[in-house]
Amino acid sequence: MELNNNIKKDKTLNVRDLINERKKSKTISQYIEKMVPHFLKIVTAISILTTCFIVFTLLTETVSFFKQVPLLDFFSGTKLKPLSQNPEFGILPLVIGTLYSSLIAMIVAAPIGLMSAIFLSEYASDNLRKIMKPLLEILAGIPTIVYGFFAFTFVTPLLKMFVPGLETTNILSPGIVMGIMIIPMIASLSEDAMHSVPNSIREGALALGATKLEVTLRVVIPAALSGIISSFVLAISRAIGETMIVTIASGSSKQLTFDITQSMQTMTAYIVEVTSGDAAAGSTIYYSLYAVAMTLFIFTLLMNLFARYISKRFREEY
Repeated sequence: MELNNNIKKDKTLNVRDLINERKKSKTISQYIEKMVPHFLKIVTAISILTTCFIVFTLLTETVSFFKQVPLLDFFSGTKLKPLSQNPEFGILPLVIGTLYSSLIAMIVAAPIGLMSAIFLSEYASDNLRKIMKPLLEILAGIPTIVYGFFAFTFVTPLLKMFVPGLETTNILSPGIVMGIMIIPMIASLSEDAMHSVPNSIREGALALGATKLEVTLRVVIPAALSGIISSFVLAISRAIGETMIVTIASGSSKQLTFDITQSMQTMTAYIVEVTSGDAAAGSTIYYSLYAVAMTLFIFTLLMNLFARYISKRFREEY
């Protein structure tokens, strides 16, 4: 009898211990559940505050620059001579160089990227797509400084054989290489947009007698137009903000020219030149890099806002 009573007491104690342990573990899990949202809020706030601090720094230093250089002279000036005895700070040569390099990049990347996306989405088998898409995206993982030396040491000498008068540093070569660099962005995003179009739409068009090419051009691409245009706009933003390729291969000429065979300087290349030079803190040339950076920031911001507008304007919901 005593033995049975002891066993019953042990079982009762074990059950009570298990209940207490369960309550403790439940309390800990509830505490963690309550803390996770606060932790995520802090992380999100850090990202937002970082952006705010960057914009604040740019604005502060840009205002200091425009106290010394008139706003109209900066945006309408055709001469950029920051180190001369009578310095001039016209940004138009940098804007033209940036736009030319981005335009050349899009001329190269847009057709190749879109055709690659069409092949991966509409013609390639599932097994081939699983192989080719990662291989194509490898281009996005190559460091941009490697692209820069590739443009300077291989593409430029190659182009000299076909383009007479091409200078050693020019805007054509880095523009082409930047186009190669952003092909994966266009191809991947466009393929995702086309792949999201329901198969029922394709099957309906095929049932009406359309060919595979007609379905692709007249059904799939219009249905995925918002995603395709967004990929183009984001790729342009990526090209506008590219630094190392143009720094190495496009040269540092600050003369306003529209000849793509000549040396040009982009806004990002100018920022690199000033930060790596002997610009004293507080000088006009020092503040000029913030003014150029602010202009570049506005460029990319407008492009991203335009991409969001296009995505919402032409989005198709199925």
